[in-house]
Amino acid sequence: MREALASWHMGHVFYAYRSHPWHGRVVSQEAMAGWLDLNQAQLSRIESGKPPQDLAKLMRWAHSLRIPADLLWFKLPENEERTATAVVVARPLDEQPAVIPETPQAGGLLPVVINGRAVLVPVDAETIAASGLGSLVGSSADASATQAAERDPMSPFNRRDFLKSGVAAVALPGLGLDELQHVASALDDAHRYLDGPVVDYLRRVLDKAKRDDGALGPKKTLPVMLGLLGAVEDHARDVKPSVRRELLAIGADGAEFAGWLYRDIQQPQAAVFWYDRAMEWAQEADNAAMQGYVLLKKSQMAYDERDALRMLTLAQAAGHDRWHLPARVRAEVTQQEALGRAMLGDPLDAVREQLAEAEALLTTAPEDEPDALGAYFTGHTRLVRDAITYTEAGKPGLAADLFSDVLSAGALSHRDTGFFNARRASALALSGEPDEAAKIGKASATVAREVRSERTVRVLGEVLQTLDRWRSRPAVREFRESLTA
Repeated sequence: MREALASWHMGHVFYAYRSHPWHGRVVSQEAMAGWLDLNQAQLSRIESGKPPQDLAKLMRWAHSLRIPADLLWFKLPENEERTATAVVVARPLDEQPAVIPETPQAGGLLPVVINGRAVLVPVDAETIAASGLGSLVGSSADASATQAAERDPMSPFNRRDFLKSGVAAVALPGLGLDELQHVASALDDAHRYLDGPVVDYLRRVLDKAKRDDGALGPKKTLPVMLGLLGAVEDHARDVKPSVRRELLAIGADGAEFAGWLYRDIQQPQAAVFWYDRAMEWAQEADNAAMQGYVLLKKSQMAYDERDALRMLTLAQAAGHDRWHLPARVRAEVTQQEALGRAMLGDPLDAVREQLAEAEALLTTAPEDEPDALGAYFTGHTRLVRDAITYTEAGKPGLAADLFSDVLSAGALSHRDTGFFNARRASALALSGEPDEAAKIGKASATVAREVRSERTVRVLGEVLQTLDRWRSRPAVREFRESLTA
């Protein structure tokens, strides 16, 4: 393994890892490709081809294989110390509970007997202190945390294990013991207990996760979402018919959000899975707007993959009248179509006309609907998306000015500020301003590390490639060092 690592060729590392005698037998390319979110053909090309140079991919693969940082030829982000007990899967006490490490909020697991079965319910520190439950909370959480550290809860290949028993509850500030017991009861006997109040509770969990995402990032939000989706997936078949549609509507909303989170950590296969599940649940829930919205999200994912034609046709499909989209989402769809046309080389005037149409649609959207579909698509979001469109249309100077105007207003979330600063750095690099691009890129890299947005890291890697001809300039060297620190 040391010889393979010394070659600075990740393909050689993959082969050495697969054939290492510690496994007892050679690990197949198919199995290892699954761990790395690749297919067998891709892994074969990496092992036998030129050394991969994409820093974001190298970092992700090194993390997946748990390669010690001191053996790598590039630097990994430092791991933050974290404690467990944010999300707990409800299982009988004779089975081992799966605890997902999350926020450093103190708490523990409370044994609760439901219909003759004991389950472990997560209780936050405030509930423990207020109720005098400290003596009832054992060391289960600490023991389980050790096992949880050995697996990656973000991996789609752990999804079945994670979801198969459903989530008991997510420890939220102010959540009382009665409500925790009610949720645990609901998931133990869904047909009897999964009523309106619990559906409302799951909606609150989803809404809070969406609010937290911009500040905490995807890897701190995904465990909560997987728990919620596990509850929907495992129990929708058992509830009363009058509740099923409400539950699937929440599930569709949550699955679309999970797809976005997986996009942000650069796991496209998992993102596609959840987008497809969102579409399926939205169809059964008879939620036409969500179906059109998922098509928009698939179009945006096609942009991540630089598939301009598919991106355009998906955006056009999302804009069909059958979906009855609200004005805010129709504005986003129209802008997405303009971006696709810019990538395909349509005349700038035609692109500008569609951007103006999107702006006009957005002005008709209600201002007082914070929980409405596409509520994040505001005037500021529209402008930074316009800037991306102008970059694709070959006008990076105009794009850089737009990015500067919007980002200086400070209206975007912490995560989005980091991402759009990466896009701004790209526009500056394409405009021939290496020092300013490197300065902005360095600031973006700091945010990307904080929220663990691999999507931002990928864009910054592209910026670094654009700046390669200026690699000897001090600012560019500092940017490169900050990105690999």
